[in-house]
Amino acid sequence: MIEVLEGGIQTTVQDFPGRQGLLDQGICPAGPFDNLAFRLANLLVGNEPGTAGLEITAGNFQARFNQDAVIALAGADMQPKLDGEPIELWQSHRVTPGQTLALGSVAGPGFRSYLAVSGGIDVPPYLGSRATYVPGAIGGLEGRALKKGDGLPVGGPAGSLDEATGRRVKSSVIPRYSAEWELEAVPGPQAAPDYWTWDDYDHFFSHNWKLDRNSNRMGYRLEPHSWQWSRTTGGVAGGHPSNILDNGYAVGAVNISGDQPIILCVDGPTLGGFVCAAGVAYGSMWKLGQMVPGRDHIRFKELSIEEAADLARVTEALIDHTSLERV
Repeated sequence: MIEVLEGGIQTTVQDFPGRQGLLDQGICPAGPFDNLAFRLANLLVGNEPGTAGLEITAGNFQARFNQDAVIALAGADMQPKLDGEPIELWQSHRVTPGQTLALGSVAGPGFRSYLAVSGGIDVPPYLGSRATYVPGAIGGLEGRALKKGDGLPVGGPAGSLDEATGRRVKSSVIPRYSAEWELEAVPGPQAAPDYWTWDDYDHFFSHNWKLDRNSNRMGYRLEPHSWQWSRTTGGVAGGHPSNILDNGYAVGAVNISGDQPIILCVDGPTLGGFVCAAGVAYGSMWKLGQMVPGRDHIRFKELSIEEAADLARVTEALIDHTSLERV
Protein backbone atom coordinates (compact mmCIF):
# COMPACT_ATOMS: atom_id res chain seq x y z
CA MET A 1 0.00 0.00 0.00
CA ILE A 2 1.09 3.56 -0.77
CA GLU A 3 -0.24 6.33 1.49
CA VAL A 4 -0.59 9.71 -0.22
CA LEU A 5 0.68 12.50 2.04
CA GLU A 6 0.35 15.31 -0.52
CA GLY A 7 -1.42 14.96 -3.85
CA GLY A 8 0.51 17.76 -5.55
CA ILE A 9 -0.76 19.95 -8.38
CA GLN A 10 -2.38 17.00 -10.18
CA THR A 11 -1.39 13.37 -9.71
CA THR A 12 -3.38 10.60 -11.36
CA VAL A 13 -3.21 6.86 -11.90
CA GLN A 14 -2.56 6.02 -15.55
CA ASP A 15 -1.79 2.95 -17.63
CA PHE A 16 -0.80 2.50 -21.25
CA PRO A 17 -2.30 2.56 -23.82
CA GLY A 18 -5.42 3.52 -21.87
CA ARG A 19 -8.93 2.77 -23.15
CA GLN A 20 -8.68 1.56 -26.70
CA GLY A 21 -11.41 1.11 -29.31
CA LEU A 22 -13.96 3.43 -27.71
CA LEU A 23 -13.53 6.68 -29.66
CA ASP A 24 -16.70 5.96 -31.60
CA GLN A 25 -18.57 5.93 -28.28
CA GLY A 26 -17.13 9.28 -27.23
CA ILE A 27 -14.55 7.85 -24.81
CA CYS A 28 -10.98 9.06 -25.21
CA PRO A 29 -8.03 6.79 -24.33
CA ALA A 30 -6.59 8.87 -21.43
CA GLY A 31 -3.34 7.18 -20.28
CA PRO A 32 0.06 8.81 -19.70
CA PHE A 33 0.62 12.09 -21.53
CA ASP A 34 4.30 11.19 -21.94
CA ASN A 35 4.07 7.50 -22.74
CA LEU A 36 7.83 7.19 -23.36
CA ALA A 37 8.95 8.18 -19.85
CA PHE A 38 6.04 6.23 -18.35
CA ARG A 39 6.96 2.95 -20.05
CA LEU A 40 10.69 3.28 -19.41
CA ALA A 41 9.95 3.77 -15.70
CA ASN A 42 7.94 0.54 -15.70
CA LEU A 43 10.75 -1.38 -17.38
CA LEU A 44 13.15 -0.17 -14.68
CA VAL A 45 11.12 -1.76 -11.88
CA GLY A 46 10.45 -5.04 -13.69
CA ASN A 47 6.87 -4.31 -14.78
CA GLU A 48 5.29 -4.72 -18.17
CA PRO A 49 5.60 -1.33 -19.93
CA GLY A 50 1.89 -0.50 -19.71
CA THR A 51 1.43 -1.32 -16.01
CA ALA A 52 -0.50 1.28 -14.00
CA GLY A 53 1.65 3.97 -12.37
CA LEU A 54 1.37 7.62 -11.38
CA GLU A 55 1.53 10.71 -13.55
CA ILE A 56 2.71 13.67 -11.45
CA THR A 57 2.12 17.08 -13.03
CA ALA A 58 4.23 20.06 -11.90
CA GLY A 59 5.35 18.36 -8.67
CA ASN A 60 4.78 18.75 -4.92
CA PHE A 61 3.74 15.12 -4.41
CA GLN A 62 4.55 13.08 -1.29
CA ALA A 63 3.82 9.45 -0.40
CA ARG A 64 4.75 6.88 2.23
CA PHE A 65 5.39 3.24 1.33
CA ASN A 66 3.95 0.59 3.61
CA GLN A 67 5.64 -2.39 1.96
CA ASP A 68 8.89 -3.42 0.31
CA ALA A 69 9.01 -2.32 -3.31
CA VAL A 70 11.20 -1.05 -6.13
CA ILE A 71 10.38 2.38 -7.56
CA ALA A 72 11.59 4.51 -10.46
CA LEU A 73 10.93 8.08 -11.53
CA ALA A 74 11.23 9.20 -15.15
CA GLY A 75 10.41 12.47 -16.85
CA ALA A 76 10.77 16.01 -15.53
CA ASP A 77 13.16 16.60 -12.63
CA MET A 78 11.09 17.37 -9.54
CA GLN A 79 14.08 17.04 -7.22
CA PRO A 80 12.92 13.73 -5.69
CA LYS A 81 14.04 12.71 -2.23
CA LEU A 82 13.64 9.44 -0.33
CA ASP A 83 13.60 10.09 3.42
CA GLY A 84 15.20 13.45 2.71
CA GLU A 85 18.03 12.08 0.55
CA PRO A 86 18.12 12.94 -3.17
CA ILE A 87 17.58 10.04 -5.58
CA GLU A 88 18.34 9.79 -9.29
CA LEU A 89 15.77 9.97 -12.06
CA TRP A 90 15.72 7.25 -14.74
CA GLN A 91 16.97 4.71 -12.17
CA SER A 92 15.36 2.05 -9.95
CA HIS A 93 15.55 2.24 -6.16
CA ARG A 94 14.58 -0.11 -3.34
CA VAL A 95 12.14 1.19 -0.74
CA THR A 96 11.17 -0.35 2.61
CA PRO A 97 8.07 0.07 4.81
CA GLY A 98 7.84 3.53 6.36
CA GLN A 99 9.99 5.35 3.83
CA THR A 100 8.70 8.61 2.35
CA LEU A 101 9.13 9.87 -1.20
CA ALA A 102 8.87 13.64 -1.71
CA LEU A 103 8.87 15.56 -4.97
CA GLY A 104 9.34 19.32 -5.11
CA SER A 105 8.75 21.72 -7.99
CA VAL A 106 10.15 21.18 -11.47
CA ALA A 107 13.82 22.08 -11.87
CA GLY A 108 14.61 22.77 -15.52
CA PRO A 109 12.60 21.81 -18.61
CA GLY A 110 9.74 19.32 -18.62
CA PHE A 111 6.40 19.26 -16.82
CA ARG A 112 5.49 15.70 -15.81
CA SER A 113 7.21 12.94 -13.88
CA TYR A 114 6.15 9.30 -13.77
CA LEU A 115 6.37 7.02 -10.75
CA ALA A 116 6.48 3.29 -11.41
CA VAL A 117 6.22 0.80 -8.54
CA SER A 118 7.04 -2.90 -8.81
CA GLY A 119 3.72 -4.72 -9.19
CA GLY A 120 1.90 -1.60 -10.37
CA ILE A 121 -0.94 0.42 -8.88
CA ASP A 122 -3.72 -2.12 -8.38
CA VAL A 123 -6.89 -0.03 -8.67
CA PRO A 124 -9.91 -1.66 -10.38
CA PRO A 125 -9.95 -1.41 -14.19
CA TYR A 126 -12.82 0.43 -15.84
CA LEU A 127 -13.69 -0.37 -19.47
CA GLY A 128 -10.47 -2.34 -19.76
CA SER A 129 -8.09 0.25 -18.30
CA ARG A 130 -6.98 1.75 -14.99
CA ALA A 131 -6.28 5.12 -16.63
CA THR A 132 -7.85 8.18 -14.98
CA TYR A 133 -10.06 10.43 -17.09
CA VAL A 134 -10.72 13.32 -14.72
CA PRO A 135 -13.29 15.25 -16.86
CA GLY A 136 -15.44 12.11 -17.03
CA ALA A 137 -14.69 10.97 -13.46
CA ILE A 138 -13.79 7.43 -14.53
CA GLY A 139 -10.84 5.11 -13.93
CA GLY A 140 -7.93 5.43 -11.53
CA LEU A 141 -8.93 6.12 -7.95
CA GLU A 142 -12.56 7.24 -7.98
CA GLY A 143 -12.00 8.96 -11.33
CA ARG A 144 -10.10 11.86 -9.80
CA ALA A 145 -6.70 13.30 -8.98
CA LEU A 146 -5.09 11.98 -5.81
CA LYS A 147 -5.36 13.84 -2.51
CA LYS A 148 -3.93 13.64 1.00
CA GLY A 149 -5.06 10.51 2.81
CA ASP A 150 -5.61 8.32 -0.25
CA GLY A 151 -4.38 4.75 -0.10
CA LEU A 152 -3.15 3.05 -3.29
CA PRO A 153 -3.00 -0.75 -3.39
CA VAL A 154 0.09 -2.23 -5.05
CA GLY A 155 0.10 -5.50 -6.98
CA GLY A 156 2.53 -8.37 -6.54
CA PRO A 157 5.87 -7.87 -8.34
CA ALA A 158 6.47 -9.94 -11.44
CA GLY A 159 10.01 -10.86 -10.40
CA SER A 160 12.71 -10.44 -7.79
CA LEU A 161 12.97 -7.03 -6.11
CA ASP A 162 16.74 -7.49 -5.87
CA GLU A 163 16.97 -8.06 -9.62
CA ALA A 164 14.91 -4.93 -10.37
CA THR A 165 16.97 -2.71 -8.05
CA GLY A 166 19.90 -0.71 -9.42
CA ARG A 167 18.90 -0.41 -13.06
CA ARG A 168 19.08 2.79 -15.06
CA VAL A 169 18.14 3.97 -18.52
CA LYS A 170 21.16 4.39 -20.79
CA SER A 171 22.12 8.03 -21.26
CA SER A 172 21.74 7.66 -25.03
CA VAL A 173 18.07 6.72 -24.56
CA ILE A 174 17.03 9.41 -22.06
CA PRO A 175 15.09 12.08 -23.99
CA ARG A 176 16.27 15.68 -23.87
CA TYR A 177 13.65 18.23 -22.82
CA SER A 178 13.58 21.86 -23.84
CA ALA A 179 11.43 24.98 -23.83
CA GLU A 180 11.73 25.01 -27.65
CA TRP A 181 10.19 21.88 -29.18
CA GLU A 182 10.25 20.40 -32.66
CA LEU A 183 7.03 18.45 -33.05
CA GLU A 184 6.66 16.10 -36.01
CA ALA A 185 3.26 16.21 -37.74
CA VAL A 186 1.54 14.91 -40.88
CA PRO A 187 -0.62 17.37 -42.91
CA GLY A 188 -4.35 16.78 -43.23
CA PRO A 189 -6.98 15.53 -43.50
CA GLN A 190 -8.34 19.08 -43.99
CA ALA A 191 -5.41 21.23 -45.14
CA ALA A 192 -4.26 22.97 -48.35
CA PRO A 193 -5.45 23.60 -50.98
CA ASP A 194 -9.10 22.76 -50.22
CA TYR A 195 -9.30 24.41 -46.80
CA TRP A 196 -6.07 26.34 -46.21
CA THR A 197 -4.19 28.42 -48.74
CA TRP A 198 -0.59 27.38 -49.33
CA ASP A 199 0.45 30.51 -47.43
CA ASP A 200 -1.52 29.23 -44.43
CA TYR A 201 0.18 25.87 -44.84
CA ASP A 202 3.65 27.40 -45.00
CA HIS A 203 2.95 29.56 -41.95
CA PHE A 204 1.83 26.57 -39.89
CA PHE A 205 5.03 24.63 -40.56
CA SER A 206 7.40 27.60 -40.20
CA HIS A 207 5.98 29.60 -37.31
CA ASN A 208 7.29 29.30 -33.74
CA TRP A 209 4.02 28.70 -31.88
CA LYS A 210 3.67 29.65 -28.22
CA LEU A 211 1.77 27.18 -26.05
CA ASP A 212 -1.09 29.00 -24.31
CA ARG A 213 -1.32 28.87 -20.53
CA ASN A 214 -4.90 27.56 -20.84
CA SER A 215 -3.74 24.13 -22.00
CA ASN A 216 -4.19 20.73 -20.40
CA ARG A 217 -4.55 17.01 -21.12
CA MET A 218 -7.71 17.73 -23.18
CA GLY A 219 -6.16 20.23 -25.56
CA TYR A 220 -3.05 22.32 -26.13
CA ARG A 221 -4.06 25.77 -27.30
CA LEU A 222 -1.66 27.68 -29.54
CA GLU A 223 -1.67 31.40 -30.22
CA PRO A 224 -4.43 32.57 -32.63
CA HIS A 225 -3.57 33.39 -36.24
CA SER A 226 -5.58 35.14 -38.97
CA TRP A 227 -5.73 32.39 -41.58
CA GLN A 228 -6.43 33.33 -45.18
CA TRP A 229 -8.52 30.18 -45.97
CA SER A 230 -9.20 28.82 -49.41
CA ARG A 231 -12.94 29.26 -48.99
CA THR A 232 -15.17 31.97 -47.56
CA THR A 233 -17.62 29.79 -45.64
CA GLY A 234 -18.16 26.34 -44.19
CA GLY A 235 -21.31 25.98 -46.27
CA VAL A 236 -23.94 23.70 -44.74
CA ALA A 237 -21.55 23.07 -41.84
CA GLY A 238 -21.52 26.72 -40.71
CA GLY A 239 -20.62 30.25 -41.65
CA HIS A 240 -16.91 30.21 -40.80
CA PRO A 241 -14.34 28.56 -43.12
CA SER A 242 -13.08 26.44 -40.20
CA ASN A 243 -16.49 24.73 -39.93
CA ILE A 244 -17.00 21.25 -41.40
CA LEU A 245 -19.67 18.62 -40.94
CA ASP A 246 -19.06 16.79 -37.66
CA ASN A 247 -16.56 13.97 -38.00
CA GLY A 248 -14.32 11.88 -35.75
CA TYR A 249 -11.22 13.47 -34.23
CA ALA A 250 -7.97 11.54 -33.93
CA VAL A 251 -5.81 11.81 -30.80
CA GLY A 252 -3.11 14.33 -31.70
CA ALA A 253 -5.15 16.12 -34.38
CA VAL A 254 -4.41 19.84 -34.78
CA ASN A 255 -7.89 21.31 -34.68
CA ILE A 256 -8.50 24.80 -36.11
CA SER A 257 -11.37 26.46 -34.26
CA GLY A 258 -11.86 29.84 -35.88
CA ASP A 259 -8.42 31.42 -35.65
CA GLN A 260 -6.99 29.20 -32.90
CA PRO A 261 -5.09 25.95 -33.44
CA ILE A 262 -5.66 23.38 -30.68
CA ILE A 263 -3.79 20.09 -30.42
CA LEU A 264 -6.30 17.46 -29.27
CA CYS A 265 -4.58 15.45 -26.55
CA VAL A 266 -5.10 12.15 -24.70
CA ASP A 267 -8.19 13.42 -22.82
CA GLY A 268 -9.49 15.35 -25.82
CA PRO A 269 -12.84 15.34 -27.65
CA THR A 270 -13.56 12.51 -30.06
CA LEU A 271 -15.97 14.28 -32.45
CA GLY A 272 -16.57 17.77 -33.74
CA GLY A 273 -17.18 20.15 -36.58
CA PHE A 274 -13.88 21.97 -37.09
CA VAL A 275 -11.05 21.52 -39.56
CA CYS A 276 -8.19 19.22 -38.50
CA ALA A 277 -5.30 20.50 -40.59
CA ALA A 278 -2.56 18.18 -39.29
CA GLY A 279 -1.93 15.30 -36.92
CA VAL A 280 0.96 14.92 -34.47
CA ALA A 281 2.99 11.83 -35.38
CA TYR A 282 2.49 9.00 -32.88
CA GLY A 283 6.24 8.69 -32.35
CA SER A 284 6.43 12.25 -31.03
CA MET A 285 3.20 12.37 -28.98
CA TRP A 286 5.25 11.88 -25.80
CA LYS A 287 6.73 15.36 -26.25
CA LEU A 288 3.36 16.97 -25.53
CA GLY A 289 3.44 15.63 -21.98
CA GLN A 290 6.62 17.55 -21.17
CA MET A 291 5.65 20.94 -22.64
CA VAL A 292 5.01 23.73 -20.14
CA PRO A 293 1.82 25.73 -20.84
CA GLY A 294 2.35 29.48 -21.03
CA ARG A 295 6.10 29.15 -21.53
CA ASP A 296 7.19 26.64 -24.16
CA HIS A 297 7.19 27.04 -27.94
CA ILE A 298 6.46 24.54 -30.72
CA ARG A 299 7.74 24.43 -34.28
CA PHE A 300 6.01 21.77 -36.38
CA LYS A 301 8.12 19.56 -38.64
CA GLU A 302 6.29 18.16 -41.66
CA LEU A 303 6.46 14.39 -42.16
CA SER A 304 4.94 12.10 -44.75
CA ILE A 305 2.84 9.17 -43.57
CA GLU A 306 5.76 6.85 -44.33
CA GLU A 307 8.17 9.02 -42.32
CA ALA A 308 5.72 9.12 -39.40
CA ALA A 309 5.52 5.31 -39.45
CA ASP A 310 9.33 5.12 -39.38
CA LEU A 311 9.42 7.51 -36.40
CA ALA A 312 6.87 5.36 -34.57
CA ARG A 313 9.05 2.27 -35.08
CA VAL A 314 12.14 4.09 -33.81
CA THR A 315 10.32 5.33 -30.70
CA GLU A 316 8.78 1.93 -29.93
CA ALA A 317 12.20 0.27 -30.24
CA LEU A 318 13.31 2.25 -27.16
CA ILE A 319 10.81 0.36 -24.99
CA ASP A 320 13.10 -2.61 -24.60
CA HIS A 321 15.38 -3.99 -21.90
CA THR A 322 18.34 -3.22 -24.14
CA SER A 323 17.67 0.44 -23.24
CA LEU A 324 18.64 -0.36 -19.61
CA GLU A 325 21.92 -1.05 -17.86
CA ARG A 326 23.09 -1.81 -14.33
CA VAL A 327 24.17 1.07 -12.15
